[in-house]
Amino acid sequence: MRLPLLRRPRSLAGQLFAMQAVLIAVVVAGYALFTYVSDRRQAEDAAVRQVTAVARSIADAPSVREAIRSPDPTAELEPYALQVMRDADVDFVTIMDPRGIRWTHPEEKQIGRRFLGRIDPARHGHTFTETYTGTLGPSVRAVTPVEENGRVIGLVSAGIKVEAISARVQDQVTALLAVAGTTLLLGAVGTYVINARLRRHTHGMNAAELSRMHDYHQAALHAVREGLLMLDGQYRVALINDGGRELLGVDGAQEVVGRSVADLGLPTPLTGALLASEPRVDEVHLTASRVLVVNTSPVTGGERRGTVVTLRDVTELQSLMGELDSERGFTQALRSQAHEAANRLHTVVSLIELGRAEAAVEFATAELELAQALTDQVVAAVSEPVLAALLLGKTAQANERGVELVVSQDSRLDDGLLPDSVSARDLVTILGNLIDNAVDAAQGSAGARVTVTAYATAAELVLRVTDSGPGLDPAHADLVFQRGFSTKPAGPGGRGLGLALVRQAVSRHEGTLTVAESDREGEGGAVFEVRLPLRTAGAGASPAREGGAA
Repeated sequence: MRLPLLRRPRSLAGQLFAMQAVLIAVVVAGYALFTYVSDRRQAEDAAVRQVTAVARSIADAPSVREAIRSPDPTAELEPYALQVMRDADVDFVTIMDPRGIRWTHPEEKQIGRRFLGRIDPARHGHTFTETYTGTLGPSVRAVTPVEENGRVIGLVSAGIKVEAISARVQDQVTALLAVAGTTLLLGAVGTYVINARLRRHTHGMNAAELSRMHDYHQAALHAVREGLLMLDGQYRVALINDGGRELLGVDGAQEVVGRSVADLGLPTPLTGALLASEPRVDEVHLTASRVLVVNTSPVTGGERRGTVVTLRDVTELQSLMGELDSERGFTQALRSQAHEAANRLHTVVSLIELGRAEAAVEFATAELELAQALTDQVVAAVSEPVLAALLLGKTAQANERGVELVVSQDSRLDDGLLPDSVSARDLVTILGNLIDNAVDAAQGSAGARVTVTAYATAAELVLRVTDSGPGLDPAHADLVFQRGFSTKPAGPGGRGLGLALVRQAVSRHEGTLTVAESDREGEGGAVFEVRLPLRTAGAGASPAREGGAA
C-alpha cells in the first residue's frame, strides 16, 4: 500500500505572499465597497439638490404663475414642463393645483389625475423631498409650492428615477473597479517580486525549517569546542562562539559583536590574518598565552559578505612538538655518540689485539674522564635535573654541528630551588629554543661557541645564552620575537616560531626577555637574557603582558 505523498509545507516566502495577497484583496474590496456606498449616497444627494433646484426655479417663474391664472393652465404649462425636463436632465416635472390634480405630466394620459405621493407639506408652504414609487416607478422627487401674495396657488414636483441614479453610479463603479483591479494587480506583482527575493534569501524554507535551523545553529555554536568567528563585509564581528572568546582571550562579559577586528586588541599578525581578503589555511599564530591554527574563508554570494574564521588551540601540541624535537635531537646526538663510541671501542680492541694493552687502557681511561668531566661540569653548575638533562643533550647535539656549548662558571642552579609555578615544560621551551637559535647563529663561525648561564636569586631566575655568531641587526631587535620572522632560509617546517614561543612563555610568567650584542672582547654574537620572577606555587601566572626590549 502506497502512503499518500505529504505536501511539503509552503515556504515562508509563499506564506507571506498568500497572506499579503489576501490582505491587499481585502483592503481593495473594502475600499471599493466603501467608495461605492459613498458614491451612491453622493449621487442621491446630488439628485435631491438637482430636483429641488429645478422645482424651486419653476415655482418662482412669473410665467408659471400667469399660466396658473389662465383659463387653461395645461395648454401653457405642458410645453414649458417638457422643455424644462429636457434642459434640466430630470425624468419628470409635474405642475398641479393645490389639491394635487396634475396640469402637466410626461405621460399625457396622466394629466388631470391626482398626483401620487405626499403634498401636504407643500400645501402649507414648505418644500420637501422624498423617494416614492409613482407612475414612472421609484424616483427621488421634490415638491414645492407656487405662492402668490402669501397664498399657495399651485404645486410643482420634479424628480429623477432611481434607476437613472443607479446608472450614474454604475459608471463610477466601473471606473472604481478598474482602479481597484489595477491596484490589486500592482500589489500582487510587487508582493511577488519582494517575496521572490525573500525566497532566495531563505532558500525556499518555511518558518518551521528556519526555526529548526536556528535551534541547530545555536546548539552547534555552543557545542563546538573550536573557536568560530564570523565577520561581516566591514570586518566587524557578526558572531563568535564560546570557544572563540576563550581562544582569543575575550572576556565573556565584554560586548564583542559589532566591533571591528582591529579593536579587539589581538596581536598584530593575527589581526592582519583576520583582515586579509584572501583565504588563510592552517596558519599558526600566537596570542599572549596560546598557539592557534587559523583558517579563514570569505563568504561570497555575488558580493563579499564577510569571512568565516575557525580557530584551533594547538598550544599543548606545539609544546609536545617542541619536546619531540628535543628528543629527536637527543636521539641524533646519541646516535652520533654511539658511532663515536663504536670507533673508540674498535680502537681499544685493535690496541689489545696488537698487544698494546697498556695503551688501550690509557686511551679508554682518557675518553671516560673527558665524558665524566663534561657531565660533572654541567651537573656541578646546574643540578636542577630538567635543565641538566637539557644542557647535556644540547651539548652533544651542538658538538655534532661543530659548535662548542659550555656552561659558564657563573651558573649555579641547585635542585629543588625552583617553585612549582615555573614548570619544566616552560623551562625546556625557553632554554631549548634559545640554545637552538644560538647554535644556528654560531654554526660556521670561527671558534663557534655558545655559552649558557643559569642562576637564581631570591627573587628571580636568570637564563642567559650568548653565541659567537655575526650578531643581530639593531633594526631587527623588535622583530626577532615575532612569529614568522627569521634571518635564515625557511626549512620544511618553516622558521620564526621558536623565539616567539620563548616570548610567549616568558610573558606568561610575567618575566622579561631582552636581546643585545655581546660585549666580550674578541667575540661577536648576540646575548639573549630571560628573567623570570620566582613566586610560590599558589600565586600562579597572572594575565600575560608584553615583555622584552632590545
